[in-house]
Amino acid sequence: MLFKLSAVALALIASTSVSAAYPPPRSSYIQSEQLAPVISSTEAEIIPNSYFIVFKSGVRASDHSAWVHELADVSATGCHGATDEENSFSGVKHVYDMGDFQGLAGQFHPDVLNEIRKNPDVDYIERDQRVYAYDIQKRAPWGLARISHRKALTFGTFNKYDHNPNGGDGVTVFVIDTGININHDEFQGRASWGKTIPSGDHDADDNGHGTHCAGTIGSRKYGVSKKVDVVAVKVLRSNGSGTMSDVVAGVDFAVSRHKALKSKKGRKYRGSVANMSLGGGKSRPLDAAVANAVGAGLHFAVAAGNDNRDACNYSPAGVSVAITVGASTRADSRAYFSNHGSCVDIFGPGLDIESTWIGSKDAKRTISGTSMASPHVAGLVAYYLSLAPEDNSGYYAGVITPQDMKDYLIAKATRDILTDIPGKTPNLLIYNNAAEDHFNAW
Repeated sequence: MLFKLSAVALALIASTSVSAAYPPPRSSYIQSEQLAPVISSTEAEIIPNSYFIVFKSGVRASDHSAWVHELADVSATGCHGATDEENSFSGVKHVYDMGDFQGLAGQFHPDVLNEIRKNPDVDYIERDQRVYAYDIQKRAPWGLARISHRKALTFGTFNKYDHNPNGGDGVTVFVIDTGININHDEFQGRASWGKTIPSGDHDADDNGHGTHCAGTIGSRKYGVSKKVDVVAVKVLRSNGSGTMSDVVAGVDFAVSRHKALKSKKGRKYRGSVANMSLGGGKSRPLDAAVANAVGAGLHFAVAAGNDNRDACNYSPAGVSVAITVGASTRADSRAYFSNHGSCVDIFGPGLDIESTWIGSKDAKRTISGTSMASPHVAGLVAYYLSLAPEDNSGYYAGVITPQDMKDYLIAKATRDILTDIPGKTPNLLIYNNAAEDHFNAW
């Protein structure tokens, strides 16, 4: 059912000051007796006046964006003094169209929000929140060697990365983060800019976090997959933080590009992967967006978080269909900061990881966090996808779904080698299978 305010209602709202409550509008739809709930995470850093509007199953967000735009625009004409971005009532800024996940996000006056809540097509409303890149400063590279050896690293294996040099060929990884230094020499022209989501920001990584993640995924020296293409999807600003609504918009963009790549003829396509080394408190819209992206065939690696707490209490770490990654150390223990629990699927190197950085074409830096562990998994997923039998091969067994890949990662993982693993947390460390079959990981 479409929600459309009558001209009388709009006139009433326009004539009302922000300090006064809007009078009940005369609308052309039947109002729900119950208001749609407004929810927020107890772990969240709430952004004032910013909300997700999530519609019920079968309702299209595009059918509702116009009246919300109109209502918010009328509201804004009467609002004065709200000049900074987080305290404005600027209306709709994102429309989400991802299969079963249909919604809007924007900044709304409380009275406008109340009108939206009366719409029977609205399932729930969630307060937008601040999200942060996950990292902790440290030093020194070792992770690539670790994921290509079953046993603990020794003096002889510490700097040896056993791998197929064509790993990642034909695969695209979307790095949903602070951007990428796409001109860095280590990317060899395989890095490109996808989209900048935050309003008023520019197409550059001024933070370094996204560039570091991209380097671990697919750079020449530091990357798990040496031939993969990496695409910058900038959702965090230079300080490493952003809004949950911008992150969801980044997921939406990645899904759209994934579908376009999949349907493009004449191109070697081996699959798409997304990495999100960021997070915040629980967010139903973000979790739903990631779940729908996975349902569309986009493989997703996400960081478990750096609070040494249960990963199930964070988004997107708690999404069951994504691959949630905890951080391990070179001594094969769980990193002291790594989140844990049943929502963690697997561990990857995350302490003292050296990779690409910003500032020049050869910059590098060593940092730590589950943010550094997740790109190891994203890179490994790309590696495995590229080495799987092609559809013209007698060994071809069909399209590799995200669940197939997750099951394969877990099946090939090195088991019970990590220490300091709390109860209900899987003791699994990623492994690239190169020692068993150097040129065909499958």
